[in-house]
Amino acid sequence: MKSVKEVSIEAKIQKRLHNNPNCLKLVNYLFADDELQELQDYANNVSIKRLGYNDHGPVHMRQVAGNAIKMLNILQDSGIKTSLETEETGTFEDSMCAVILAGLMHDLGMSIGRQGHEDMSAMLAQPIIDRTLMHVFPDNLHKRVVIKSLATEAIIGHMSTKKIHSIEAGIILIADGCDMTKGRARIPLAINHAPRVGDIHKYSANAINRIGIHHGDKKPIKIEIEMSSDVGFFQIEEVLLTKINASPAKEYVELYAGVEGQEPKCYL
Repeated sequence: MKSVKEVSIEAKIQKRLHNNPNCLKLVNYLFADDELQELQDYANNVSIKRLGYNDHGPVHMRQVAGNAIKMLNILQDSGIKTSLETEETGTFEDSMCAVILAGLMHDLGMSIGRQGHEDMSAMLAQPIIDRTLMHVFPDNLHKRVVIKSLATEAIIGHMSTKKIHSIEAGIILIADGCDMTKGRARIPLAINHAPRVGDIHKYSANAINRIGIHHGDKKPIKIEIEMSSDVGFFQIEEVLLTKINASPAKEYVELYAGVEGQEPKCYL
């Protein structure tokens, strides 16, 4: 049974894809995929109940996909081509399909454990990617191969521990880092009371009130972060900035963050 939050994010994603029929067909297939839903749910169980981490389940993965869709659309509006477009190996819609697949599956490996979970995510995602792309592009082997490869790069690269080279994978890296508001730490904070290694991430995320992704003033993408306290700076400087700095899409992003009521700090 999907949560109200999951259904709400799905509706937003579908609305953003109304001009991309193949992408819409792809997300509708994925949102109805029972195995993907079970994997996302179990990944969250392991993350929160067993390991004491933040949300890494269906809400988070939908949020990352939504963030990536928004960023990719902003790049298109700004005249920035994706790697597939630049290399003339695919269309903008192919790039969008890849980031959707990656966004919705990048943390499936948390169902196994934290260490190396990006590699485990890629392994678990392969059969789901295969059948999804066969559903959307049954007569186009080229698209299936290219989109699958790109999505796999983005999944493996989302922790910024491995070098990635495409704008699409770079967008997933940043989109993942942008999901760090207090809602993501709500359940872990409610059920885990004893101090544990990594708790700073929960408390830091709990200080993030709002993250906005908009068209930028100096660069195409503008990320604005509002916090309730200074502890939120840890999440920005240790998580989000690390991901942006490792992203091939870094040059297209400007970042502002600050405590509510204070002048925001410009990071990029």
